[in-house]
Amino acid sequence: MLRDITLGQYYPVASPVHRLDPRTKLMGTLVFLISLFVSDGWPCYLLATVFLAACIKISRVPIGFIFRGLKAVIFLLLFSVVFNIFLTDGDVLVRFWIFKITKQGLIQAGYMAIRLIYLIMGSSLMTFTTTPTSLTDGLERGLGFLKAVKVPVHEIAMMMSIALRFIPILTEEADKIMKAQMARGADFESGSLIKRAKSLIPLLVPLFISAFRRATDLAMAMEARCYHGGEGRTKMFPLKYAGRDAAAYLILAAYLGAVIALKVIF
Repeated sequence: MLRDITLGQYYPVASPVHRLDPRTKLMGTLVFLISLFVSDGWPCYLLATVFLAACIKISRVPIGFIFRGLKAVIFLLLFSVVFNIFLTDGDVLVRFWIFKITKQGLIQAGYMAIRLIYLIMGSSLMTFTTTPTSLTDGLERGLGFLKAVKVPVHEIAMMMSIALRFIPILTEEADKIMKAQMARGADFESGSLIKRAKSLIPLLVPLFISAFRRATDLAMAMEARCYHGGEGRTKMFPLKYAGRDAAAYLILAAYLGAVIALKVIF
């Protein structure tokens, strides 16, 4: 299960999506997420499916690698689907005890499942195609207008980038600790839910200690290199828009406009 967490990992491969400016990919992810919440009806979700499939194809990231990240949120997905099925009013199809399944509930549950799956896949695709350094630069430049109201944009972008970078590191560390505990006789799979939750204590304690140790080492390394924030700092590779970024923005605008039009029509 721990190896199924793919958020924050970078997949190095040469593709048109990898070569896009990080600000373009951040805006593209935002537009795609907005389109998912704007979508209402199968035509909108069909268009979102085609758009996401095209982005994955162009990015050259293996589809199996992207789907693997869904295993870590399968419980949240099932929880949302079940609640929508049983708690949505409408035309009753099946009724038993105090529960009922409605036609509208099934439709809403299907849309909710698609929305959550695409949200995770779209967000993961951005991290697969963007290095942590580029993501930090893109966030800082993209949110630069907030500096006018004294928002520490550079520090926020740095924290988000470090958090994403630490996800795969801590996942690997947790996997090593779990294997070491299992070699000593620990059982994380059998028993009731409460028993399995208690069995995670020998895993969580050393994991938190390791996380704090890594954070301390990172802070000392940044201080040793005289890091004092973003003011006055220059970039080795300044971000510059290219023609492919302009084309990407036009495609995003056309996609969002098409989703809104389909919602109005249908």
